[in-house]
Amino acid sequence: MSWLTAARTRAFTALALLAPLAACSPAADSAKPKATAAGFPYTVTNCGVKTTFTAPPERAVTMNQHVTEVLLELGLKDRIAGTAYLDDAVLPEYAKDYRSRPVLADEYPSYEKLLSANPDFVYGGYASAFAGNEGRSRGALAKSGIETRLNIEGCAKSAVTMDDLYREVREVGGTFGVRERADDWVSGAERELADTAEKLKGTKPLSVFVYDSGDKTAFTAGGQGIGNEIITRAGGRNVFADLDKSFGDASWENVVERAPEVIVIYDYGAQTVAQKKKRLLEDPALADVPAVKNERFAVLPLSDAVLGVRAPAAVEKLAEQLHPDVAR
Repeated sequence: MSWLTAARTRAFTALALLAPLAACSPAADSAKPKATAAGFPYTVTNCGVKTTFTAPPERAVTMNQHVTEVLLELGLKDRIAGTAYLDDAVLPEYAKDYRSRPVLADEYPSYEKLLSANPDFVYGGYASAFAGNEGRSRGALAKSGIETRLNIEGCAKSAVTMDDLYREVREVGGTFGVRERADDWVSGAERELADTAEKLKGTKPLSVFVYDSGDKTAFTAGGQGIGNEIITRAGGRNVFADLDKSFGDASWENVVERAPEVIVIYDYGAQTVAQKKKRLLEDPALADVPAVKNERFAVLPLSDAVLGVRAPAAVEKLAEQLHPDVAR
């Protein structure tokens, strides 16, 4: 055997001995498919957008208060890379966690500011969170590799109910891999609503007008949003339930004609509850409206009256104001 043949034989023998070691090397391990998180892949269709998540989002940006509170309620503080747009104060139980998260903007952040948070997921509470004319459409974000979700009240084609709230919380729980926590929250909400319903059994509903804002016209709650469901479950009857929107304008003439027994004021923004009451009480056109004549007012923060985790407690809170003798 020549020296060249002998050298080749030794080389092939060495390679054969090294092959099993190479198969166990870190480089070989990294080439193996990684195990997926429990519950993934998870596919959900939200407001017409179908998304398959192979893993939970790690850097979410929440674009409105009620969706921020959904993530905080589900224990997802550490997944929030940024927040935006409060309507009022966050609930006390969320305050510490909320303060630990970066605030990107007082209202909606610019597209550039949003991208600066390096999000992999953006969660909007209202359709305006994904305004195309401001560069934040869901399509534009998808092109940047960012998944999105719109709270289902923002795209609902029919009246929103508590079942829609349960679906919202459960789908967010599925998206972030915390389904058990979402299910626990839903169970608690169902019990809370059942307790309020039991207290109100046999109570006659009071006619209710929601005053959100407005001067020349009244911006009010229509029949499509969760606000209408909250009023109904709290022992009220929304006098503008026939308004085919979550929120919309009504004429003051119609307010007078429908003669509400109670006015529910939504508390948020620059105009205080006291200022809103003053406007209503000093309008001579409203003087004969029963709610104005008897000064029957109830108050809810705006964040109580949208599709978020406050809604079940908001039912009890409103019931106690509409029917104080039986609901406490």
